[in-house]
Amino acid sequence: MQPTLVAVAHGSRDPRAPHTALALLERVRELRPRLDVRLGHIELNRPLLGDALGALSGEAVLVPLLLGRGTHVKRDLPASAARAAHLRVRVAAPLGPHPLLVEALFERLLETGWNPGRRGGAAVVLAAAGSRDPESAADTRRTAAQLSERLGGIPVVPAYASAAPDVPEAVRALTARGHHRIAVASYFAAPGRFASASAAAAPGPASAPLGAHPALARLILQRYDEALARETGRRELATA
Repeated sequence: MQPTLVAVAHGSRDPRAPHTALALLERVRELRPRLDVRLGHIELNRPLLGDALGALSGEAVLVPLLLGRGTHVKRDLPASAARAAHLRVRVAAPLGPHPLLVEALFERLLETGWNPGRRGGAAVVLAAAGSRDPESAADTRRTAAQLSERLGGIPVVPAYASAAPDVPEAVRALTARGHHRIAVASYFAAPGRFASASAAAAPGPASAPLGAHPALARLILQRYDEALARETGRRELATA
């Protein structure tokens, strides 16, 4: 029997967030109907991750619906896995950075009507949550570079809802460099306070959060498979 896939969302006071996560997991189930797919939240929404794990038996893989490395990925999820002593639990890598996320960001921008083919004065602010962890910031910068490449070299600069620079600061910096057609790409997994604030600060079009984009469903399964493959590789090395 395959280990249960437990997708781990952050949790939000925005009622749209848990519904978005559930819609995304329905896409995952469509891609792999025989796989047991569950949802757990780090905080604020039910089921909380501890409760989700408590309802399981056997094996599970935690797939963070988080877009980079940070405290939740490095400490909170491994701690939750360790507390679930009745289970064999693996923790997968966060969703980002990854080309599938870039494809989702690109398509969300197109949905706003923003035309990357009009290159004159064009630039993009990649709006993310932000983190004190330098590796999280590095992951966001890497995604910005990948999105710039996907857009044919249009400048993409990161900005943060809970760190500097914020979206208005990034917009001012780009304007000072001569960019007058600036879009905001929402680098959030689901709607929430940070995503709404970032969109409200956009001088032009602002894309929707990544949400239940099909590319994210494929990426969740890829992270799940990678976690299982790492475990198989460790076993093979141990018995070699």
